[in-house]
Amino acid sequence: MKEVKALTKEYQMYIDGELVDSSNQETIEVTNPATESVISTVPKATLEDTQKAIVSSEKAQKEWRKKSSSERAKYLFAICQEIRNDVDELATVISEEMGKTFELAKVEVSVTADYFEYIAGWARKYEGEIVPSDRENENILIYKQPIGVVAGILPWNFPFFLIARKAAPALLTGNTIVLKPSSISPNNALEFAKILDKVGLPKGIINIVTGAGSIVGEELSKNPKISMISLTGSTDAGMKVMEKASQNITKVSLELGGKAPSIVMDDANIDLAVKSVVDSRVINTGQVCNCTERVYVHEDVADELITKITKAMSEVTFGNPLENKGVDMGPLSSEEGLKNVEDMVARAVEGGAKVLTGGKRGDDAKGYYFEPTVLVNVDNSMEIMREEIFGPVLPISTFSTLEEAIELANDCQYGLTSAIFTQDINHMMRASNELEFGETYVNRESFEAIQGFHAGWKKSGIGGADGKHGLEEFLQTHAVYIQY
Repeated sequence: MKEVKALTKEYQMYIDGELVDSSNQETIEVTNPATESVISTVPKATLEDTQKAIVSSEKAQKEWRKKSSSERAKYLFAICQEIRNDVDELATVISEEMGKTFELAKVEVSVTADYFEYIAGWARKYEGEIVPSDRENENILIYKQPIGVVAGILPWNFPFFLIARKAAPALLTGNTIVLKPSSISPNNALEFAKILDKVGLPKGIINIVTGAGSIVGEELSKNPKISMISLTGSTDAGMKVMEKASQNITKVSLELGGKAPSIVMDDANIDLAVKSVVDSRVINTGQVCNCTERVYVHEDVADELITKITKAMSEVTFGNPLENKGVDMGPLSSEEGLKNVEDMVARAVEGGAKVLTGGKRGDDAKGYYFEPTVLVNVDNSMEIMREEIFGPVLPISTFSTLEEAIELANDCQYGLTSAIFTQDINHMMRASNELEFGETYVNRESFEAIQGFHAGWKKSGIGGADGKHGLEEFLQTHAVYIQY
């Protein structure tokens, strides 16, 4: 057990409009992954605490749904403005608790504000339908109604943005939500709770409960008062949520793991491909579900691409992001994550992979750092090409035809994002039609837009987020037959 220093922040969770401790006074220590020092404690919620939050949201939803969507949107606009007032402060909290570079943390905070604003703009846009009846003197109305109480289970890698991705559409459409932050990075959510107080959001509309997944997450997944569970996390976590949700046939929306392929054709702009792939691999220290996780390069340009990618990866800088705000990446978020990356690289090397740069932990005595790494001599039979790495490691393989590249890319249990680099419109269209992924990026880095639709195929998830289609995840249809 690490010693808690005197300056450690002591946070409270947000239940029924109040900042409160756990009912049994137990806490969880939050560690800065750049220094391995304890920076805060947060409540370790009990089953009773979790149920209280659910009841609070259930009660509040009955009145919240009666408000007009425009009235609900006013709160989203107000939240947006408060976030924009505190960008640097919130970015510092995020960077400190999960190791994100300061500039990326600032981007996350700003996009979170943008997301609340964007969703608020849908208040007068989402709609139902009137469909023709087979009977005379009858109208059939298709209403879009709120679902009820939503459980939002958040990841640690983009913890602040995911608050918006789950809470904003839930609230606009008349639902209430209970949020469970990751125990790795919960501080930002509890800072967000203070914003809710500032804007005067009615109690119970958003509850924020910190604690163990085995208690809080399980109760949110199986409680019959929960009408929808929105989880962003690992595929294993998604499977556990689905199992618990099945007890009440509760709707689930799951954004899970990914193993994004990038295909580089022989006619590609190699310098663009190198920059885009490296940017996608090292952003957030490789801890992004839609990051490029494997590269397939045409054999005719393989030497050039590999040489340039290896050079670019070897020049990536890393370190404590709050001590040196100019580094390209920070540490991995946890010792467990670091050990997982280290072990996967070791097994790949044992299986015949060759390390061109990196391949080991950083030299710093403290912090969960892993060097930016390039691997070759890999193929699709290897774990490093099939399982999610979630670290700054880039395995590269070759192909001879587009057909082969697409087959290799699709040979995967995941189906979140994919990319292709080519100047040939035929290659672009064929990849767009044949890649078995929810998203395909052409000649650019792998990163989605808030007005798009972020959704995975296969074991990468069910449902999706962002844009019109993401908003509709939080609505259910109600058909009304009116005969007169």
